[in-house]
Parts: sequence; C-alpha cells; structure tokens
Amino acid sequence: MITLFIDNQKVAVKEGTTLLKASEKLGIEIPTLCYHEGLPPYGACRLCVVEIIGEKKNRMVAACSFLVDEGMKVLTISDRVLKRRRMIVEFLLARCPDIKAIRDLADKMGIKKPRFKTKNLDCILCGLCVRVCNEVAGIGAIGFVNRGKKLKVDTPFHLASDVCIGCGACSFVCPTGAIEMELDAVKRFRELLGIEHKCRYSLMGLVSYKVCSNNYECWRCKVDQRIRDSLATHPIFAAKKIKTEKVNQYFSFLKKIQE
Repeated sequence: MITLFIDNQKVAVKEGTTLLKASEKLGIEIPTLCYHEGLPPYGACRLCVVEIIGEKKNRMVAACSFLVDEGMKVLTISDRVLKRRRMIVEFLLARCPDIKAIRDLADKMGIKKPRFKTKNLDCILCGLCVRVCNEVAGIGAIGFVNRGKKLKVDTPFHLASDVCIGCGACSFVCPTGAIEMELDAVKRFRELLGIEHKCRYSLMGLVSYKVCSNNYECWRCKVDQRIRDSLATHPIFAAKKIKTEKVNQYFSFLKKIQE
C-alpha cells in the first residue's frame, strides 16, 4: 500500500493507483472529459490537472494518468490548479459554446463568456470514440485525420466504413454528444457487411449467432436493456470481461432465448 496526502488528507491506496482514483477514495471530485473507466488513461484534455508539492518546486500533472508515490503531497484545488482548469475550460467553451457538458463546467468555474474567438463545434477531440473503437471493439472504423487546426475524427477517405459494426460504443463514450447513432446509418453498416438482421451482440463477439427481431432498434429490445441496466455500461466493455460470472449469466440468457 502507498500512503500519500491529498489536500492535507491522508489516504492509503494500492501501488499503481492513479491520483484520480486516490482522490475519489477521499470523495474529492476532479473534473474529467477524456477519461473513461473502461479505457486506459490518456490525459488528452488535461482538465484533471493537479499540483504535486516538490522539494524544490511544484509541478502540474494529469491526475487520470499519474501514479501515486509514497509520501506524495497533492493539491487539487490550489490557485494554480484552478487557474489552469479555468483556462482549459475557457478554450473548450470557445470551441464548443453550445455543448451542455462544457457549459456546465464553465458555470461551475464562473466563466460566463470566453475571451477567445468562438466557433460552433461539437467535438473536443478527446479521442474517446477513436480509442474505444480501436482498443476495445478492435474494429478501427474511425480515427483522427488531418493535422493542427484541421484535425478531426472521421472515417478513412470520408466514406461510410465497411468495417463498422454499428455497436454504438463511440456514441456511448462521447462526453459532448457529438456522435449520435442513426438507425439509417446502422442499417447501412449492416448492408455493407452483407449481413441481414444480425444482432450487434453477435457482431461484438459476445454470442455465436443471434438474429435481431427489432430491425436494429436496440431500445425496443428487452434483452439489450436488461444487459445494459445490469452492467451499467455499454456491452462492448463487457466483452473484455467476459470471464466474469455476472456477464456470463446474461449472455447465457441471450443464447437461451435465441433457441
């Protein structure tokens, strides 16, 4: 176990724990946008920045990816930390002024209007959608294209992907709502795969084969809702933990009803 101090509060956590998780144990809330428990820490948005007290000078680190160390002293709401977070949120608000998640953060920090030129975008380039598609689903249907200010998330050559399975994981993890699942798009993806009415659980590799009886309208599927409610996450993350007893029970139920 590692003992450290966060905002003058002593806490003991396992070695390899991040500062974000250690702070959560104390009930200290640190804002994040690019972090998701089902994915490895990435540190893209830098909103979770905290200050580590050093012998010679303090340093700023991303709490989501920085690991705890014995005797470490951390500040999560120092003047320096709050100033850095306000600047990040102000930039995000200028980029995405109509996104609720960004506006809520700005309100909490007392930011009414950004000092910078505003745009009307809905993507903050956090990379969650790209990473879940590549690292969890193992599909790679989307990715970052272009560079600099032209950087964006897109499919190869701006065309409808022929590998996307329409699982909706990208939409699930998106913190701004920039990605929405459209029924017509899902049907088109299935047609590109040459598969008629194959359930997304089959495409995700969670069951060997299952036919969709709801015309891909997952919100009308009782099995889908039962699994999502029980797991409290998107099924694609359950695929990586398929060995757990709880997940196996629900997917066994899936197999039974298809017979």
